[in-house]
Amino acid sequence: MDKQIYGLLAEFDTTTEIVVAAEKVRDAGYTKTDAFSPFPIHEMDEALGIKRTILPYLVFGGGITGLLVGLGLQIYTHVIEYPIIVGGRPHLSLPAFVPPAYEMTILLAAFTAVLGMLFLNGLPKPYHPVFNVPRFSLASREKFFLLIQSEDPQFDYGETKEFMESLKPQEVFIVDE
Repeated sequence: MDKQIYGLLAEFDTTTEIVVAAEKVRDAGYTKTDAFSPFPIHEMDEALGIKRTILPYLVFGGGITGLLVGLGLQIYTHVIEYPIIVGGRPHLSLPAFVPPAYEMTILLAAFTAVLGMLFLNGLPKPYHPVFNVPRFSLASREKFFLLIQSEDPQFDYGETKEFMESLKPQEVFIVDE
């Protein structure tokens, strides 16, 4: 083969077909896989063996960091650096510190969610090799596609193509880099 291939892409008509095919791909031991559909298929994560993301833990860590930074900044400012008595309150007045600390919690949790999502998804990625397949434009309207990447340790072009064809798709495409 002259061109380096990214993987093999199979086209399916229904959600049932692609979920069954994805389970067979997972059971065959393929790990570098992906599925594309015009709407979310809730069974697909389990069918492909995709593990849960660590993003909720990152967002929780970002929120706790925001809370600590918000409280720390206020304590440093009002207690250590500029201890001014305002309205007869003590320097360390925790009820007055709640709204800014809450806002910092939300701010850092939101930034962590957005940046973590971008990083974990490998974004921004303006180009993906599956766009080289002309029929892939139907993935946003009516068709379902299942991809096995050539990076998969079990990928062998001949065997994998034969395996993909045994799943009874509409067609199997070669995805060029």
